[in-house]
Amino acid sequence: MPQMAPLNWTLMLIMFSLTFILYNIMNFYSLKYNYKNMNLYNNKIKFINWKW
Repeated sequence: MPQMAPLNWTLMLIMFSLTFILYNIMNFYSLKYNYKNMNLYNNKIKFINWKW
């Protein structure tokens, strides 16, 4: 019969994984993009001469 991890370790694992996921979601949606810089970057890409 396989041994199971103690309940408090599994609860800690679930708690830390949920906080990690929520932290990453908050960071993903809180990014503030500067659209002027993005437009300049996109314009630079258009003028690259590819050799192939």
